[in-house]
Amino acid sequence: MSTLVLIGVGAFFIALAPLLKFWAAPKLIAAPANQFGISELEAKGAQYFSKQDLKVLTADLRVIVTTRGDVKEANSNRVVWDEATVINDVTNGRPQIDMSDRRSAFDKYTGVGVNCCGVNIGKAPVTLEGQIYKFPFDVEKKTYKVFNSSAAKAFDATFVREDVVNGLPVYVFEQTVPATKVTTLTAPASVLGMTETGDVQVDRWYDGKTTFWVEPTTGAPVRQEVQRHEVLKTQDGVERSAAFIGTLKMTDKTVADLVSNAESGKSQMNLLRNIVPLILLIVGALAVVAGVLLARRSSS
Repeated sequence: MSTLVLIGVGAFFIALAPLLKFWAAPKLIAAPANQFGISELEAKGAQYFSKQDLKVLTADLRVIVTTRGDVKEANSNRVVWDEATVINDVTNGRPQIDMSDRRSAFDKYTGVGVNCCGVNIGKAPVTLEGQIYKFPFDVEKKTYKVFNSSAAKAFDATFVREDVVNGLPVYVFEQTVPATKVTTLTAPASVLGMTETGDVQVDRWYDGKTTFWVEPTTGAPVRQEVQRHEVLKTQDGVERSAAFIGTLKMTDKTVADLVSNAESGKSQMNLLRNIVPLILLIVGALAVVAGVLLARRSSS
């Protein structure tokens, strides 16, 4: 290899290193458009209003959440994910006691909600705000607005501490949702313990607390716990029945899978941001030095 080629290749690698680190890497590090994942959560001893029995039951529940990316709706800035949730009553052997779905769009670099592409909750249009599914890359120890799909609004998620999940260092955030009316429906007065006859209007109220364990480099939650408190109130504001009361926790397998994905993503980010640019810089410098030495030797 001639001295000029060595020096040229070396100079190219040296110039390429900062371009990869500061320009290409931020473009390549993004939420995937072709997302597919299944998460499972459990709620031990939860209470829920059974539509089949027209009364409140206590049971162990298993929740299966399937998330799939809509690739055709993704573009250079956003991704669109569809989610389907199924709740099964394990104690009473009743599958699919509740099913729900939602469609979300968000900035693939920041994780902030984008209002397009028919975003909805249960087919009802919704206005997205705050973080959707993930925190931003390089999470800071501060408060973020995070969208809560039960209340269909964003609320503060506050940094509370550092922790470790399956050996992975994480930041812990807590979000408290105040009592929020989420829907109005009609129910027989008799099943709500009322003396009136016929049907009455009741409001479903939600309040809760969500704890997120987030890997800070990728912004990916690797563990989640949701304390849900939902009740039915008549129009006079009197609480008549539990709708759903329980604490949902991710299963050990789901946590292990999310930790593995976060570790892989963290390694890929480190490769793009640091390792490859450093290798390019070193190889480039060595090539330039070798070219200069060869040039001196040839001229002597």
